[in-house]
Amino acid sequence: MGSVFGKESVKEPPFDVLLLRKNAKTSYEVRKYGERYAASVTYADKGDNGNSPFGTLARYIGVFGTPENEGSTSIAMTAPVVMSQDDDKNEPEAIAMTAPVVMENSGEGGVKKMMFMLPLKYDDMSKIPKPTNPNVHIEEIPSEVGVVHRYNGKYNSEINRGIAKELGAQLMQDGVEGITEDYVTEHFQFWGYNPPFTIPYFRRNEVWLKLNDDQVTYLREKFPTSDGRLVGGSSSMNGRTMFSVGVCGLIVGAYAVGFLFRSRSQYRRL
Repeated sequence: MGSVFGKESVKEPPFDVLLLRKNAKTSYEVRKYGERYAASVTYADKGDNGNSPFGTLARYIGVFGTPENEGSTSIAMTAPVVMSQDDDKNEPEAIAMTAPVVMENSGEGGVKKMMFMLPLKYDDMSKIPKPTNPNVHIEEIPSEVGVVHRYNGKYNSEINRGIAKELGAQLMQDGVEGITEDYVTEHFQFWGYNPPFTIPYFRRNEVWLKLNDDQVTYLREKFPTSDGRLVGGSSSMNGRTMFSVGVCGLIVGAYAVGFLFRSRSQYRRL
C-alpha cells in the first residue's frame, strides 16, 4: 500500500551530496557515486518483438519467477523469496531489486538503454550471475559525479527531455562551461524510483547529467556549503515519504468526514 503513495522499499546505491542548489528556478544537487554494476538492455522506441526492456531485466533478476541467469549460490530477495541449490549445480539466482531504473539514449536511430542497478554485494564482475538472455549485459559503472534534478508527476520521453533542458538552462545560467542544450539532450539520463501504480504526485523522478572535475570544482566554489558534504542515499527520502503518507491520510480522513456528514443530512431529510 505504501508504494502507491511513494514509499520506497528497495535500496539504492549510496552517494555523497557535494552541493545543494535550492535557491534557483530549477533546483539541483551534485552527487558523487562510487563504483557500481548494472544489468542493461538496449532497445528501440517501438520495443523488440513485444518484449519490454523492463520485463527482460526483471526476468534476469527473477521478478516473474525463475531468474534468467546462471547463479551459483542461494540469495534472499527483498521480497520473501529464497532460492536454495546444490553446490555442484549452476542454478538461477534471485537478485534483490534496487533503484533507480535508469533510461538513457544509447546512440543513433532511436536506440535507448535501460539499466537495473545491482545490489552492493555484487562488487566484482566475478560475483554477478551471468545472464542467460543474450540481450542482457552486465556493465561496470565507474565512480562519477553528476548533477540531479528531482521532480514528481507523470513522465515520458518528452517530459523527461523538457525537464533535462530546464536543468541544462539553469546550469548555463549558473555559468557552468561545456553545457549546451544539445549536450544535455544527448547525455542526460532519467532515473525512476517507483512502480507504475504509484500515484503520479508521489513519484520520485530524477534527471541526471554527468559532470567533469572542472565543472564540479566551479560549482562548489561558486556555491559553497556551510556544513561541508552531506551524505545521501536510500534514507534521504524518509522525511518526504512520511510527509506524503501523512498528507494522504488527512485527505482520506477529510473525505470520510465529509461523506459521513452528507449521509447524516440525507438521513434527517428522510
